[in-house]
Amino acid sequence: SVGGVSFSPDGQTIAGNDNETIRLWDVRSGALLRAFTGYAGGVNSVAFSPDGRMLADGGYDNKTIYLWDVDTGSLLHTLTGHTSGAVSVLFNPNGQMLASAGWDQTIRLWDVRSGALLQTLAGHTDYVNSVSFSPDGQTLASGSFDQTIRLWDVQSGNLLRTFMRHTDYVLSMSLSPDGQTLASTTNKDETIRLWDVETGNLLRILKGHTAEVDSVSFSPGGQMLASGSGDGTVLLWNLTPE
Repeated sequence: SVGGVSFSPDGQTIAGNDNETIRLWDVRSGALLRAFTGYAGGVNSVAFSPDGRMLADGGYDNKTIYLWDVDTGSLLHTLTGHTSGAVSVLFNPNGQMLASAGWDQTIRLWDVRSGALLQTLAGHTDYVNSVSFSPDGQTLASGSFDQTIRLWDVQSGNLLRTFMRHTDYVLSMSLSPDGQTLASTTNKDETIRLWDVETGNLLRILKGHTAEVDSVSFSPGGQMLASGSGDGTVLLWNLTPE
């Protein structure tokens, strides 16, 4: 089975993984470009750097994150520190930092150039399964099985805010391009919640899906939100004030 997929920033390459191998394909031709192998532990999360030159991966069965050179296929860094699976990886907007979410209840921030650990963000009380940077890279949102989303100051590592009112563990989240609104979805919930990032207040609940909502993403301008659900539909929401 394929545990995770990611498009390169230029949309020409897609990375996918199954168990212990990551493969890169040409989107247009479908040709296999490269395979990354040679490490233990299943892979379930892959992410391209913003310039498309690096690929990061993490997995449920592996406490280690790997950074790869996309062009050569060479291993650049092996990032160790998590004490349980590193289940989600994401580069910050300028590509100089990598965030990893772990089943050890922490988020770790890494220097991409050196591979050094910069910060360990602790505060969740259950698995952390998703992370999202603000557009300016100064704030990180983390979603957890403890039914909370937490906002962190990236430079200091300080906890800024906790969003408490979720009904189950957090499935997905997205920060708006202006950094003012957070969209979130939870397990066994057919709705999407919109939060005010500054105050932590719940702004709106979007209802329309008939199964749990697995993913959300703001449009580049922030006026629309796309949501994908287990009901087999993708809905587009107009967020422009009436």
